[in-house]
Amino acid sequence: MVQPTSAPSAPALTPQFCFSTAALRDFLRVSRSAIDDTITQNLNALVTPSRAGFDPSSTTQRSPRPLSRQIDPAACQEFKDQVLFPSWQARSQVLSYCALVATSPDPDDPEAAIREAEKQKDRERVVNERLDPYSARFFPREPRTEQLASVIRMEQGVENIVRTRTWGIVGERCGSDGKTWEQALGEWRRDKHLPLA
Repeated sequence: MVQPTSAPSAPALTPQFCFSTAALRDFLRVSRSAIDDTITQNLNALVTPSRAGFDPSSTTQRSPRPLSRQIDPAACQEFKDQVLFPSWQARSQVLSYCALVATSPDPDDPEAAIREAEKQKDRERVVNERLDPYSARFFPREPRTEQLASVIRMEQGVENIVRTRTWGIVGERCGSDGKTWEQALGEWRRDKHLPLA
């Protein structure tokens, strides 16, 4: 049996990793592409080939074959427990950690002094809107924690969409037990004694 793709392991969680939004997004993109974007191929890899050899009459079959064959429930559960949920958990941990970093004070912000100087200059500025209607406009630099918080909010939205789509395909191929992906992941976390994110 062909093994499904495995997701990249979670990176070392540091504030520097989070503030490097390119590295953060790269991890999420690679993880999603390895598991969620290729979910159909991963599930197809779980289908065991027929045990009886090739049947030539199978190629002349007139009735259409179902596009998606049901997968052995044990293989599906193993895939969810060992590939899908660990991948989702790794991404959840990264997003939760970086969300915490985004809401924490940032003493190492390299642009803090520049922002303070801009604010001071803005306070000293004389505004005469009759002479220049645009003179009152001032766009201070956004602290990197706010920039990170914006990235995290966007990525959490993407994660919800990706997981909902993936869970729908898993339900079609493995049979649905009526649980949402949130419920199934929560049960898996409880079984593994992992923190609920």
